[in-house]
Amino acid sequence: MDPARLSLNQITVNSLGLPETLDACVRHDVGAVALWRDKIAAVGLDRAGGLVADSGVHVSSVCRGGMFTTGDPADVRADNRAAVDEAAALGADALVLVCGPLTDRDLAAARGRVRDGIADLLPYARDRGVPLAVEPLHPMMIAERSVVVTLRQALDLCDDLGDGVGVVVDAYHVWWDPDLDAQLARAHGRVRGYHVSDWLPRTTDLLLDRGMMGDGVIDLPRLSGLVAAAGYDGPVEVEILSSRWWAEDPDDVVRTARKRFEEFV
Repeated sequence: MDPARLSLNQITVNSLGLPETLDACVRHDVGAVALWRDKIAAVGLDRAGGLVADSGVHVSSVCRGGMFTTGDPADVRADNRAAVDEAAALGADALVLVCGPLTDRDLAAARGRVRDGIADLLPYARDRGVPLAVEPLHPMMIAERSVVVTLRQALDLCDDLGDGVGVVVDAYHVWWDPDLDAQLARAHGRVRGYHVSDWLPRTTDLLLDRGMMGDGVIDLPRLSGLVAAAGYDGPVEVEILSSRWWAEDPDDVVRTARKRFEEFV
């Protein structure tokens, strides 16, 4: 894929703070970055905005809002509004929503809380010009992170809630789905982000063993073609949660990610 579309998701170089991540993007000619809220909070939103502006690096997304199924509803509402404010201040293309785990065995009720939470947040996000992007996660994450586990479910929410809500297509989470081709065709015009990594044949950790592109079993070129056919031509985030890659020198990680992005995405 054209390296001009590469965005470095901050979690890929998790040892770096926000200033260092932006410096790495500039050194390696990476034009976009996806920022995590804990890294923004570490420097403060005002300073984060200044650092982003000075770097000239575009913010492809802010991660994350959501988690609608956990905690006090008033706190969840306030936190999601703060996430929208952060995305707006940083000029992000979208706020990624990781919708929240199953907490009490009532899956239908949990999904209802997700729907209601997004519906409540949507007018606030629209007013601030921030697209919301529902990211379906692999079903193995249902008890810890999200009850939205297929692209079909995410698009059902989009159909229900209307303008201002789209989807994130994360290769790691959706590649296995036998309904993926049809759902990507259905997603035309509603893809707000595309994340790439690889699924290792002998994955050792449900969260922290994603592979570098080309090291696993995902047919990334084919998936990229389907995402392009769905009308998405924006930044493509390399998002690798990996204890192995986190132990490497961050410059080597970015250098490798850029090379593999061109070769395998």
